[in-house]
Amino acid sequence: MSISALMSRLMGGSSVAAIEHDDMVKAVETGQFYIADVREPEEYASGHVAGAQNHPLSRFNPQDLPKTKPVILICQAGGRSARALQQAVAAGYDNVVHYAAGTGGWKARGGKVE
Repeated sequence: MSISALMSRLMGGSSVAAIEHDDMVKAVETGQFYIADVREPEEYASGHVAGAQNHPLSRFNPQDLPKTKPVILICQAGGRSARALQQAVAAGYDNVVHYAAGTGGWKARGGKVE
């Protein structure tokens, strides 16, 4: 599935765009998405999805996200990434989704962290 087809499927009519686990695995494997971890730096340092960049919600600025690459937001359990998603959408971003299972769900399903 192409990135544009995946984004189209993810954004299809939902008020809160979320990416499912299998699609998250593909996104991590391909590296074609920018993954923004909105947990605080000490949480991020304790283990994060490979390739994720830290954008703590406490100082989150959607303008710091790339506009040229689709973005996945992740936190520990989905609450903070959902708030960051709302901020990004309000700022005019239409290429952003969140992984509602969070890092906890990612690890529970066998996802590796670095």
